[in-house]
Amino acid sequence: MTLTRKDFPNNFLFGAATAAYQIEGSQFGGAGPSHWDTFSATPGNVTRAETGAIACDHYHRFEQDFDLLKTGNFDAYRFSTSWSRVLPEGRGQVNQQGLDYYDRLTDALLERGIKPFQTLYHWEMPAALSDLGGWTNPDVHNWFGDFVDIIDDRIGDRMEAIATINEPWCASFLSHFHGIHAPGLRDVRAAARSMHYVLKAHGEAMTRLRAKGRKNLGIALNFEYAQPATASPNDVRAAATEDAVYNRWFIEAMTKGTYPAEALEGLEAHLPKGWQDDLKTHIHQPLDWLGVNYYTRKIHAHDPNASAWPYTKPAEGHLATTQMGWEVYPEGLHHFLKRMKNDYVGDLPILVTENGMAWEDHLKDGAADDPERIDFIQGHLAAMKRAIDEGVNLQGFMYWSLLDNYEWAEGYDKRFGIVHVDFDTLERTPKASYYMLKHALKRD
Repeated sequence: MTLTRKDFPNNFLFGAATAAYQIEGSQFGGAGPSHWDTFSATPGNVTRAETGAIACDHYHRFEQDFDLLKTGNFDAYRFSTSWSRVLPEGRGQVNQQGLDYYDRLTDALLERGIKPFQTLYHWEMPAALSDLGGWTNPDVHNWFGDFVDIIDDRIGDRMEAIATINEPWCASFLSHFHGIHAPGLRDVRAAARSMHYVLKAHGEAMTRLRAKGRKNLGIALNFEYAQPATASPNDVRAAATEDAVYNRWFIEAMTKGTYPAEALEGLEAHLPKGWQDDLKTHIHQPLDWLGVNYYTRKIHAHDPNASAWPYTKPAEGHLATTQMGWEVYPEGLHHFLKRMKNDYVGDLPILVTENGMAWEDHLKDGAADDPERIDFIQGHLAAMKRAIDEGVNLQGFMYWSLLDNYEWAEGYDKRFGIVHVDFDTLERTPKASYYMLKHALKRD
C-alpha cells in the first residue's frame, strides 16, 4: 500500500532537507574556508579529494530548487546556515554577502509558502577556529553563540523552527575518535572533549535564543539501531557500549543531565574539569521539539583482540543495503520514535529531520528510475505512521536529501537525492521518487 498525506494527521509536515556545504558552493559569495576544505585537501580523506567549492551551486540556483519543492507539494524545507559564510574567520568581521544570501533564501521560501526550518551548525567549522582546536577548545561555545546571535538577528524571526546542531555524534565522535570526518582526528581525549563541548555549544545557543524570545528551538540527533551479534554477555555489552556512545550520550545529557555509564567507562578520564557543572548549567535545559535522524542499524560484537576501550567491532548483517552499505531497517526508526517518547521526551513534538537512502542512480532517456528509494521511503513512512498510531507526537518528516550533493568523505559518488544533479552541467532532473512524493503529498 502506498501511504499518502491522507494517512497522516492534518497538520503533519512533509519536507526535504539539505546542508550548506553540501549544496551551496563554498567558493561563492565571500565564504571563508572551513575544516572540510582542509580535510579534503589531505590525501586519502575524501574520494578524489573532492570539495564543496561548487557542489550543486545552490548559491545561484536556490530559486529553481525551491520551485521543485513547491511543485512537489512539500510543506517545509530544512537547511543549514554556514558559519564560514557568515563569519569567514569564525569570529570578527561579518560577511554581509553571506547574511544577504540567507535573507534572500528565506524570502524565497516564504514567497512559495514553504516553512523554513533552520539548522545553525551542520559540520562546517571555520578553518580559522579549527586551527584553534575547533570543538576541542574550551571557548568554542562562546564562538558559536556569537555566530548564532549574528545569523539569528537577520533571519531568526522568520524561521518556523531552529535546530542548534545537526548530529553532534558525527561532529564529535565520528570526527575526533574514528577520524572519518573533518577534522579527521583519532584521539580519545579530543573525542571526549568535543562530545562535551558540542553539547555546551548547543546549550549556549539555546540560552541566547531564549533570551530573544525564540520558542521553536530543538536539535537534530542521529540514532542508529545497535544490535548484539549474539546473545553472549560480551556481545550484549558491546552493543550496549555502542548504544551509549551513539544513541544515549546526547539525549540523556539534554533531558536528564547525565552521561551514560557505559560511555563514561572510556571517556570520563578525558573529559574537561568541571564537566558535571556544565551539564547542570548549560546542557540540561528544555527543548521545544526533538529532531530524529535515522538511517540504519549496525550489529556489534565484542572484539577479543582490542587493546583499548570500547572493545567492540562491527559484525556482518543480513539485510539489503543501500549504496552506503547501510542495512535497510525501518523497524529501527519505529524503535527510536517510541524510545524517545517513553524514555526521554514524553509528548514533546518530534520531527524526523533526516531519513533517506543513497543509490547508484543513472539518467536514462532523461529520467531517473529509483524504485529502491520509493520502497525505502514507503517503508519508513509506515514506521512513522505506526509510531503515531501508538501515541508518539510525531509532527513531520524531512527526506534526506532534496538534491544529490557532496556526500562528505564520499565526495560526489553517493546519491541521496530525490532530484538527480549532473555535477558537470548542474542540471536538475527529478527522479521517480520525487514524482511518487509529489503525488502522495498532493492536496484535494
